[in-house]
Amino acid sequence: MTDGQPVPVIIDCDTGVDDALALLFAVRHPGIDLRAVTCVAGNTDVDGVVRNTLTVLERAGAPDVPVARGAERPLIEEPRSARHVHGHDGMGDLGLPAPRRAPAGVDAVTLLRREILASPRPVTLVPTAPLTNIALLLRTHPEVTRNIGRIVFMGGAAGVGNATPVAEFNVWHDPEAAAILLTAGVPITMYGLDVFTRVVVPGAEVRRLRASAEPGTRLAGDLLAHRPAHPGSRPDDPAEDAGGLGDAGALCAVADPEGLTTHRLPVEVGLAPGPARGQTVVDRRPRAGESELHEGVREQPLVDVGLDVDVERYVRLYLTTVERPAV
Repeated sequence: MTDGQPVPVIIDCDTGVDDALALLFAVRHPGIDLRAVTCVAGNTDVDGVVRNTLTVLERAGAPDVPVARGAERPLIEEPRSARHVHGHDGMGDLGLPAPRRAPAGVDAVTLLRREILASPRPVTLVPTAPLTNIALLLRTHPEVTRNIGRIVFMGGAAGVGNATPVAEFNVWHDPEAAAILLTAGVPITMYGLDVFTRVVVPGAEVRRLRASAEPGTRLAGDLLAHRPAHPGSRPDDPAEDAGGLGDAGALCAVADPEGLTTHRLPVEVGLAPGPARGQTVVDRRPRAGESELHEGVREQPLVDVGLDVDVERYVRLYLTTVERPAV
């Protein structure tokens, strides 16, 4: 919240268990004015993403937030889902009901342009998915950047990847789109795997949420129970009942940026075929190296890269927010 007013936010997502956790948080945090949600293929196919998004918003008590269908595949690559992580339906196979309403009658890029330009205050754009919709928006309607205050995207890694040894899934899924994002010309925060994996809700809190009589709060608990706290853990392991916030941490960083430690660093995306395709190359060197000395300095976008996070602060923030009654 700035100047006592909620921050206008638009989420671009591929809902997804942790995208759903992010939606629940955004709907209920008093400092966030969720103006729209746009959908893109990623964790599951785009029609499944639309269905999941509408269902989550209804369960959260926000059925009027406009939702639009976006790109069904990356700019160049074939689509590659993450159903092995998020379940066949993308939502942990929880058997949630079908939504009662349809998406908006416009495509995602049209809705993004409309809502960004119509906002009385600069919008914070929060992509928690492959960046195809955002790249199409920036290339088709570059005028939107005049009313985007910041882009906080969940993606990339300064260290280890997950889709490959060096590439994070959202960037790896559409590297060209991520490269376009970095040239947006607006302030950008990268909430990458370096902090993404660290924010974990303890098992006792997850069980408490699951026991709630309030539908949105209970859904948050069920979703967290599906997200293992540590890579390689099985969601059905009774000893593993803590749950990682994942994408929802990026929304925590919007609501409470002081909980995230960032460093302003040059970042570029590896686009060449091979094992480094989709890597976010974060230059953390204190001074130029031999490459720059011999070949000249290349201009790279400067990004506020999240390198440390106050875990307890964001866990507490998430819990107090999703336990708020729906307005």
